[in-house]
Amino acid sequence: MKVLCIGDVCGDNGCKHLRRVLPKFKREYGVDFVIVNGENSFDGKGITPETAQSIFDSGADVITTGNHAFGRYESYDYYDSCESLIRPANYPKGTPGRGYTVVDMLRYKVCVINLLGTMYLEPLGDPFQLIDEILEQTKDCKIRILDFHAEATSEKRAMGFYLDGKVSAVFGTHTHIPTADETVLPNGTGYITDVGMTGVEDSVLGVKKEKAIEKFKTRMPVRFDSADGECKMDCVLFEIQDKTGLTVKTERFTVR
Repeated sequence: MKVLCIGDVCGDNGCKHLRRVLPKFKREYGVDFVIVNGENSFDGKGITPETAQSIFDSGADVITTGNHAFGRYESYDYYDSCESLIRPANYPKGTPGRGYTVVDMLRYKVCVINLLGTMYLEPLGDPFQLIDEILEQTKDCKIRILDFHAEATSEKRAMGFYLDGKVSAVFGTHTHIPTADETVLPNGTGYITDVGMTGVEDSVLGVKKEKAIEKFKTRMPVRFDSADGECKMDCVLFEIQDKTGLTVKTERFTVR
């Protein structure tokens, strides 16, 4: 089984680029399942039912999110009604939506889990404790994949090694910068610290660079407008054995 995991889609330009390149990529590489982080798919931040639908129409099977999961109030009810859109599991009880989803692929089930790191981000529930609980609840799924939306590379690396051999793959999101450490860990878990982003390349994390510079120089509130220009799609492809649920190959791509 080939699972493609795509970095944070940024704004309308990111959504349009995803639609342009994802269908062809899926055909060329024989992709069976697609996970897309869509927490910034609305211009500014957050996700709406409209941007989520655009991502699904492009070929995503599951959309994950992160610390901007609830940046748009329009998404709140949609989290409850759409099982293929998930938010970090370590939000408190009563939060709209779910932290993981299970997709029945007939020959096997695929469990996609979303967790938020706690270093330099909101102090939510302990992701290491929560992942143990989720793995216990999803023992019937051989293929389990985690989107760990976190700031600190150390926290992501620690999670990868903690889950080595317990899940099929762990991919990091949030920083929008792809890391060059894609690998298969010693016990068979595919891993990358951060996949990157899908959006305008000549930008600061998808934002107009002038706006980002202004923020750093003045320390004053600045409206982060989405950048325009040529786009890229950062992604990682995990080749997973159906019988064992373990990864045999991890490959990183940037699609322009």
